[in-house]
Amino acid sequence: MRLYFALLAATVVERLLEVVTSYSNARWSFARGGRELGREHFPAMVVLHSAFLLGCAAEPWLAGRTELASWAPLAVAAVLGCHAVRWWCIATLGRHWNTRVIVVPGMVPSEAGPYRWLAHPNYAAVVVEGIALPAIAGAWITAAGFTVLNALLLRRRIAVEDAALADLFAGDANGSTRGA
Repeated sequence: MRLYFALLAATVVERLLEVVTSYSNARWSFARGGRELGREHFPAMVVLHSAFLLGCAAEPWLAGRTELASWAPLAVAAVLGCHAVRWWCIATLGRHWNTRVIVVPGMVPSEAGPYRWLAHPNYAAVVVEGIALPAIAGAWITAAGFTVLNALLLRRRIAVEDAALADLFAGDANGSTRGA
């Protein structure tokens, strides 16, 4: 279980690095006339993701689990893959990547990196991690609760992003809305 809690701590650090990156990118975007959309759902997203990480720690501890699940190596690989995909998204979008929905006039849709295959690869990574990370320690209540609540949140979030990008890129020749 020490390895699990070390991975969980590393995940928290990774998320904090995402927050710092997002904050810097938001400042950059706002300085260039960026406009935030969907602000009303952002606090719920912060609470959900924070509760998820707390649940990943609390559930196995409260249940007295002392050993990792038999599928832990596969789940660890999935979690590490999710971290890699998220940073691939960040690297691909550069200054336009953000945890908030901010559109900057003149930005162009990204069809590079993971956006060649998925419109929202970052969210796909979050969905997989939402199951894989708690699965390492058998935290199924956390996995199920996060998965359901995250699906509801992503339904709203993706609608906001797609509408914002469709509006911004209405004149795009190929109609792409990728890049968020």
